[in-house]
Amino acid sequence: MLSAYRRAGILLAAVAAYWAYVRWHEKRAATELRLQPLRIVLGGASGAALVGLPIAVLFALGAYELVLFRGFSPALLGAAAVIAIAAVLEELVYRCLLFRLLERASGTGVALAIQAVVFALMHIANVEQGTAGDVMAMLVSVALLGLLWAGLFVLARNLWVVAANHAAWNFTILLSGVPLSGIEDWRALAPFESRYAGPDWLTGGMFGPESSLLVIVSTTVAVALLLRAARRRGVFLVPAT
Repeated sequence: MLSAYRRAGILLAAVAAYWAYVRWHEKRAATELRLQPLRIVLGGASGAALVGLPIAVLFALGAYELVLFRGFSPALLGAAAVIAIAAVLEELVYRCLLFRLLERASGTGVALAIQAVVFALMHIANVEQGTAGDVMAMLVSVALLGLLWAGLFVLARNLWVVAANHAAWNFTILLSGVPLSGIEDWRALAPFESRYAGPDWLTGGMFGPESSLLVIVSTTVAVALLLRAARRRGVFLVPAT
């Protein structure tokens, strides 16, 4: 496991390399790297709410059950840092690089679809021990997340806003004590110990709440609203002819 300092160093090097690429290859200011504190806070709050509310409903329905409350461990701070760094790196690769380059070549619509599929395929290892149903549910749910965060990027055009939404989403799942993107290791750090008490289609099965039908539906609605807002603002790009 990489140390916190090494992870931070990798993050700084990646952001610096991206800035240099934009500055010297694209010959423009890297406006997507500007810090916008209020929008970052709003991005984080919306990410937590978007997954936290469906999880709360699943607990209320009895699909998840609380086993015990462990309390908040100082180790959660380290987990939060790892999640934040991972979110920034993923958004840098998938939205700032892959999505933007595809968008410039093929337009926003095509770029949205391609990067969502690539983003989902890169998570297959998280359910390699699962059934075909687990894999299909994961592909749908993660592709939707790819659309969600790319849609937010289309509106915000800011790395940190989207990364805050992504990190808050993941950290909220960790806090609930259920699997995070198919990863069980995080559960030992959660303040709540939880277990599944409902069917896989409702709980999300081995991949966790991201593959829950309730979360898939709520994410689909959020994606539709984001893309509708983006079209109304006229920020969809068309390929150069």
